[in-house]
Amino acid sequence: MFVLHFLVTLLVLAVVYIVHRSSQILDYWKKRGVKYVKPLPIVGNMLPTITGSKSIAELIRYFYNAFPSERYVGIFQFSRPILLIRDPELIKIVTIKNFENFVDHLGFISAESDPLWGKNLFASQGERWRDLRQTLSPAFTSSKMRTMFSLMQECAKQLVTYFKDQNNSIVKVDLKDIFSRYATDVIATTAFGIKCDSLKFKNNEFLLAGKEFSDFSGIKRFKFLIYGNYPKLTKFFKLKIVPDRVGNFFRGIIDETIRLREEKNIIRPDLIHLLMLSRKGKLKYEDYMNLPKEGFAAVEESEIGRVVHNPNYLSNEDITAQALVFFLGGYDTISSTTSFVGYELAINPQIQQKLRQEISKTHKTYGDNITYEQLLDIKYLDMVVAETLRKWPQAIWLDRKCTKAFEITPERSGESPIKINEGDICWIPVYGLHMDPNYFPNPDVFDPERFSDENAKNIKAATFLPFGSGPRNCIGSRFALLEAKIILYNLLLEFEFVPTEETQNPIKIKRDSVLLLAEKGFPVGFKRSVIS
Repeated sequence: MFVLHFLVTLLVLAVVYIVHRSSQILDYWKKRGVKYVKPLPIVGNMLPTITGSKSIAELIRYFYNAFPSERYVGIFQFSRPILLIRDPELIKIVTIKNFENFVDHLGFISAESDPLWGKNLFASQGERWRDLRQTLSPAFTSSKMRTMFSLMQECAKQLVTYFKDQNNSIVKVDLKDIFSRYATDVIATTAFGIKCDSLKFKNNEFLLAGKEFSDFSGIKRFKFLIYGNYPKLTKFFKLKIVPDRVGNFFRGIIDETIRLREEKNIIRPDLIHLLMLSRKGKLKYEDYMNLPKEGFAAVEESEIGRVVHNPNYLSNEDITAQALVFFLGGYDTISSTTSFVGYELAINPQIQQKLRQEISKTHKTYGDNITYEQLLDIKYLDMVVAETLRKWPQAIWLDRKCTKAFEITPERSGESPIKINEGDICWIPVYGLHMDPNYFPNPDVFDPERFSDENAKNIKAATFLPFGSGPRNCIGSRFALLEAKIILYNLLLEFEFVPTEETQNPIKIKRDSVLLLAEKGFPVGFKRSVIS
């Protein structure tokens, strides 16, 4: 009985705290002269995601379109005021020009509460982030991607062989499922030094751990939202992003792998090897200028990341934290992106035909042993991937926390100076920008020609942000693009993506997930159709 009373008291105190905090900020933006989306108590502007009437992506687009003539708009993520920055020039100021004023992401959870989350690059702040970025950047250069190419290619061929061996004219699949398995195999081999075959061994422990870690749908999405909005409650209830079982599983893999490699002097071209080199002060930043650009969507490393830093604090726990967030990025975002590519090709056969013809031309020229450079030279493949990232970005919005007070100077009639204080949060509405007809005409139409050499040069800076902007952009953009292109190239050599009776057209966005996913999955058919 005592325990029940204690829990009820805790719940009441939590509700009182949330209500009190919410009531204090409802007129926050009004007092500052910023146009804002009218909030509700406690939930702010997030009610549509709670009720399921809108997905996060749809809500971001709604916020973006609420005041189309404004450079910035006030919104509320529950009780937290957020400045939504709409103007591309202002986005460049926040993410690039005045980066030192906006270094951090919203912290979510400290390293003390959840070491494997708090210690990773994405969650790190201040000088630790700077040190980690400089430590990890050399592991993601073009030259390092080139060395990992063969590992990815092996995973792609393994997947294609699995479906070829079925000897069916059409194999019905769910793209998200098979590409998640492919992504698991790629991350396992390139980050953890483990070979998997997740199509053959469908419930291997590596895959199950990845699914558990990356599942932010259903009730788990509310837990995810609590992390960023009520940090005191998160700390009090000892909530974690990385479940203990998942964390211990990955810790065990890293510890054992490092031990064996040090004992037997094993060298393998993967992330663990590169981080072990970094720990010994032997990792150099090498980016060969004669290699082709990874694609239009690839982001460049800033000068901050090009300064090599070999820290003596890089423990096994630090390496596990980086490998784990790398797994999350590679497992979910890339499998989702390639799923959207396959879906768009299935319902746009003329685009698929053009892409397959270009792939066929490359294959006829170079044969079965295509190289890293030859893959990246397939221009239309890059255009298709870039357009998918435009229409279906996995980074629906970006966040920046003010680390040094900054003032937005007025430029338009009716604007007043807006001071952004230390700790304030800004959002960059990527999905809204990507779906803005002023920047991308007919945004709901899938059109790779937007990224042709002739048209791409006209895309306004800071309107296409699939991998972020500025020094805090996605460190793994090269890896992600390479992983996607390798599997698409190998599949399209042997199969044609075709719609089935289950294929949803037009697709609807899943509303109970913080990620951009399809409501009914990605059911399509693999039709045997070897291009000559």
